[in-house]
Amino acid sequence: MQLVRQNEKSAVKWHRKGVLVLAALLAAAIASGCAAPEREGGGATASDSPAKPAPGRSGDAAPQAGPARAPETYAQKVAKKQAVRALAAKRWGLAKTPLAAPEPPVVKPRVTTRQGFEVRDDAGLPPVFTTVPTKEKIVFLTMDDGAEKDPELLRMMTELDIPYSAFLSDYVTNDDYGYFKKMQRLGVTLNNHTLNHRYLPGLSAAEQEREICGQQEKILKHYGKRPTLFRPPYGNYNRDTLVVAKSCGITAVPLWASEAFPDRMEWREWDRDLHPGDIVLTHFRGKEDWKGSMPDMIRQVMKTITDKGYAVAKLEDYV
Repeated sequence: MQLVRQNEKSAVKWHRKGVLVLAALLAAAIASGCAAPEREGGGATASDSPAKPAPGRSGDAAPQAGPARAPETYAQKVAKKQAVRALAAKRWGLAKTPLAAPEPPVVKPRVTTRQGFEVRDDAGLPPVFTTVPTKEKIVFLTMDDGAEKDPELLRMMTELDIPYSAFLSDYVTNDDYGYFKKMQRLGVTLNNHTLNHRYLPGLSAAEQEREICGQQEKILKHYGKRPTLFRPPYGNYNRDTLVVAKSCGITAVPLWASEAFPDRMEWREWDRDLHPGDIVLTHFRGKEDWKGSMPDMIRQVMKTITDKGYAVAKLEDYV
């Protein structure tokens, strides 16, 4: 709508009045806004509160949220997990609640080949080791092959929140890839233990390539990712083994410092004891192969680990 022009004096007069009125209204609004919190703090009645805006119309700004809650610290998270673990330990018949592992390192330690485990001209080849360099009282639990597919193991390890790493051979996993897919979804890393669990030093380089790199492709096909960790069957290897493993994506070859069974531990070291960073081996086996089930084995190995003051950490967080 177009305004009708007024004479100059009248326009100036009304302009000044309008400015004064507008200023008065703004001052009143500001005073009202500033006074509202004071009345509220002093016990304002419901009649003092502003009316709710009609639907679709803007109203007063929403009240500010209180101070943001600080994120949980690692120690607080661990304390909660340990409370849950204590209940699970009772349900599964563990002698003690497993200890909590420290927070993983930001930078992984540098792993080198253990003395006496070298091959000739091994510069640049994946390191072979039985212990990860660390001062923390932690060990790493690993399971080989995949013959036994006990659903109780998955439940037990999940409820107890015990990390472990699997090293799979296709000849015993190919009847139920789904079992290990479920394991992977629960956070377990699936690593390479060859296609057929053969004695590698007795094979040619080409045959070793089929065993190692063939298993890389099987794991990629069924689980979506090529492993970077490889364990040779029986712990036996030669230079060809490491050359071939490196050629298809392997970066490290973890062996073991001790081995767990349902009724005993076997030790590589002369002192028959655990050490910071030791790798513990066990197998996917059942009562047909040894004196007990996989849950029996977990009870035994966790008693040893916990009694000695160690926690179980995840190998892939360190290697």
